[in-house]
Amino acid sequence: MTQSNHASLLVELLTEELPPKALARLGTAFADGIVERLAARDLIDGAPSFEKYATPRRLAVLIRNVRDVAPEKQVREKVLPVTVALDKEGNPTPPLAKKLAALGFPDFPLSELERAQDGKAEAFFLRYAAPGATLADGLQAALDETLGKLPIPKVMTYQRPDGTSVQFVRPVQRLIAMHGRNVVPVSALGVDAGDTTIGHRFMSEGFIAIAHADDYANTLRDKGRVVANFDDRRESIRTQLQAFAGVDRVVMPEALLDEVNALVEWPVVYECRFDEEFLQVPQECLILTMQTNQKYFALTDQNGKLRSRFLIVSNIDTKTPGEIVEGNERVVRPRLADAKFFFTQDKKKRLEDRVPLLANVVYHNKLGSALQRVERLEALAGEIAPMVGVDAALTRRAARLAKADLLTDMVGEFPELQGTMGTYYARHDGEPEEVALACSEHYQPRFSGDDTPSTGVGAAVALADKLETIVGIWGIGLAPTGEKDPFALRRHALGVLRILLEKKLPVDLRDLVASAQRQFANVPQVADSQEAVYAFFMDRLRGLLRERGFEANDIEAVLSLNPTRLDDIVARLDAVREFAALPEAAALAAANKRISNILKKSEQGAPSAVNKELLVEAAEKNLYAQIEQVTPRVQSQLGARNYTEALSALAALRESVDTFFNDVMVNADDPALRNNRLALLNALHQQMNCVADISKLAA
Repeated sequence: MTQSNHASLLVELLTEELPPKALARLGTAFADGIVERLAARDLIDGAPSFEKYATPRRLAVLIRNVRDVAPEKQVREKVLPVTVALDKEGNPTPPLAKKLAALGFPDFPLSELERAQDGKAEAFFLRYAAPGATLADGLQAALDETLGKLPIPKVMTYQRPDGTSVQFVRPVQRLIAMHGRNVVPVSALGVDAGDTTIGHRFMSEGFIAIAHADDYANTLRDKGRVVANFDDRRESIRTQLQAFAGVDRVVMPEALLDEVNALVEWPVVYECRFDEEFLQVPQECLILTMQTNQKYFALTDQNGKLRSRFLIVSNIDTKTPGEIVEGNERVVRPRLADAKFFFTQDKKKRLEDRVPLLANVVYHNKLGSALQRVERLEALAGEIAPMVGVDAALTRRAARLAKADLLTDMVGEFPELQGTMGTYYARHDGEPEEVALACSEHYQPRFSGDDTPSTGVGAAVALADKLETIVGIWGIGLAPTGEKDPFALRRHALGVLRILLEKKLPVDLRDLVASAQRQFANVPQVADSQEAVYAFFMDRLRGLLRERGFEANDIEAVLSLNPTRLDDIVARLDAVREFAALPEAAALAAANKRISNILKKSEQGAPSAVNKELLVEAAEKNLYAQIEQVTPRVQSQLGARNYTEALSALAALRESVDTFFNDVMVNADDPALRNNRLALLNALHQQMNCVADISKLAA
């Protein structure tokens, strides 16, 4: 058996500048891909332990406990069926000799082959020790496979110095493959592996030799002025930003932090400033300008008000950063001036005057213009307003102006500010505050975890906006399919559900869907999809409730009653959860399931009322008395929406229900007795399912 040597393995691919938004994914895929493929070839001893590296110009991975040769493997391979391998006299046949030769064992003795059952017939099997893969072969295969499957956003074709064409995300300059102190003879993308790399583009000179794979990160840091670990570099940026911020707060979106991190190898933060006059512009505009165009980090005070100073992350460490600071301040000024100009120009035209111009904007070729959509929103929001208890005129006004800022210069430059700018411009126009807020709030919630509208008018317009989208898009045949949802109907549906649930609006969901459907009465391309849309909402609701920690059985118990008002769904679920914990719950749930089955099988159906004169058995008389006693309590609690108390009152029925099923034959021969007992069970069934179908709780 070959003795293998263990050491750390370093693989580094040095390139031209990689696309910053893809760097994190590329770094992870490169490292994970090589580790996974080496492990599959048994070249890693034990559970993989490795470190990923990714900088603007390199992808690398350091893997510990890598073998130079994988262990031998015991192989059991089927050779041939016995009937083929031996002739009638039991002698080896030519096909057997040919097969053994093909397997690399031309002179293998027949007596040493394993003879065993293989299905219904016998076969010969060969057992042998196969040599393990060498690191050179295994790493070459792992490199080729990994590089071929990297999540490259756009492939680049370039020529190597020898004239060969290569395709990769960016031109490759060098390759390191070191096992301990030794170079592993592999190649990638036309480059042979070595033991040297290049450090920082401006703060390092010449080639840097890596003495040992384990020295990689420290050598690059000390000699190359490169922080190779993506996460370490990211945390360095975060720490420096917070230190410079002092008592202020850094506006630090994670996506911006990642992108800036992918642009620098040795991050250094410097402070810059802009003129105070720009603070007259809405701060959202200034912040987005700095983030989008310049990759700068804005600062606010503790109350969230923007400061006139901002932070930059440079790739140069210098004791005299004056030129860097001045250059960035000079660059940002025209950007902020553009924002100020857009804001000034936009305010010269009222939002109301922009609305008719939406007629020139196509919303969807089957659903008309943006103006036609606004008119549907205005009508729908007006119908929803009294449902949620807000002023209909204000709500219609808010819906009419909600999309007008789409035609402003500021939103044209920064689409992310739609709604936000509408609020600023509505306030400037002197619109009521509820109308101004609804211009931005009607988009809420925009994403998972986002706030719902803070005002009733905003909630009404938000419901109208989302419902109009769902019903309209669904009606023209563009419902979500599988993972495809180009119009974000799932997100819109979750938004509607969250508003109804979290604001506890006493609104009938079916009425909302019906109102939305009516707005398309004059759009023949839109089919009536109310039932499908309602089912879609219920499906989304199940997922939302599961995310909030409710059990599937509890959810089905409540939703199987097809509720149309959602404001008390959570209260019902809480009640079901508490009822399920009662000692009587399991027996009552099982009984309710039995009653449901009996009533479903009833051919004639149960009469509307129980005839006391036809109650002959003591058990059914007792059950009837118990129902009569419990029903007022249940209905009283139900009327007060005390669902937990309503369900708890049912616990008193357990003994009577058990006795009834033990002592009474429901399907009596006498039709009158049978129908009366069905009526009794029907009355019991109605009370037991007043909050939820508790039969769904039965095991």
